[in-house]
This record gives sequence, C-alpha cells and structure tokens, in this order.
Amino acid sequence: MPQTDKQICIPPELPELLKQFTKAAIRTQPQDLIQWAADYFGAMSRGEIPPVRERSERVALSNWAELTPELLKILHSRVAGRLIIHADELAQMWKVLSLPTDLFNSVMNVGRFTEEIEWLKFLALACSSLGVTIAKTLKIVCEVLSSDHDSGPPRIPFSTFQFLYTYIAEVDGEISASHVSRMLNYIEQEV
Repeated sequence: MPQTDKQICIPPELPELLKQFTKAAIRTQPQDLIQWAADYFGAMSRGEIPPVRERSERVALSNWAELTPELLKILHSRVAGRLIIHADELAQMWKVLSLPTDLFNSVMNVGRFTEEIEWLKFLALACSSLGVTIAKTLKIVCEVLSSDHDSGPPRIPFSTFQFLYTYIAEVDGEISASHVSRMLNYIEQEV
C-alpha cells in the first residue's frame, strides 16, 4: 500500500464521542451491538435521546433488561409523538433496548394488536406489567408521558388520562363502565 505524506486529521471531539458511546454500550449491553450502534448514532445525529440504559437500572443476568419506567420513557421518546406505530418497528425498538420478547408478545396478545399499534394503548399495557393496580399503572403512565421536570407530580392532559383509564379498565374487565364514569367525573371536578 503506497504511503502518502498527507496527515490524517482526527476531529477533536471524536475521542470524547467514542468514550461516551463505549460507556453507553457497556451500560446498555445490547444484544445486537451493530443495530444498537446505528440507532445510537442515528438518535444523536437527530438530536434525540439515544437508547441508553441509565446507571441505576440493573442489567439482568439473562442479557434482557428488566422493564422500567425509565426504559418506557426512552421508548416513548423514540416513538416521537406518533399515535400509530407499525408492529415491526416497535418490536425493533424493543429489541434495541434489550427488553424481553416474551413481554412484548404478551402485551401484543393482551392488546390484540396486529400490524398497526395504537401507541398509547400499547404503552398503557406495558405500564400495567409494572403496576399491581390500575391506580399504580396510571401513575406510571403519567410519569412516562409527563414532560414536567419540576418536583411536583407528573401531569398529562385530562383527555389523555381519560382515554387511558377507560382503556385499562376495559381490558381489566372487572371495573364497570359506570364506576369508570363516576371516577372520571370526580377527577375532572377536582382538576
């Protein structure tokens, strides 16, 4: 190979960029490093939050992450405000975060989702796998959806809360429509 006298210029930000990427990869432990790297740098180039697990989240011994509100918040930011998402795209996002495929399939089955998924319904059911009760599930959903950064309770529009509460109660099947209506009327009066 012929040698040239031309000096290779390394951008000064490259070492720090690679250092941050390496730390993120070690924390996240992606199953498919190449795909995760593409998603990581793609998110960075678009100014989005990359798919990185936070330090506080422990890595499961099976190489699958345990679902957390923080990972659902990352997933929600990746969906980027769309109401409908294609099942294959969501499955890929789920995989990049190293979340359990059996949990993804379970949420898909419970929600009876097909190719086109209503994102908020999927999110609500994913949150229900973390919450023992409907109240706890709704609290987690509010934390994931809220963009409030102050120390107060997470807030979402009442119409969104109403939609999610009605849907979760419907899927649960043990809460009457009249009870849901009374609760929503009470909450709306308090708001």
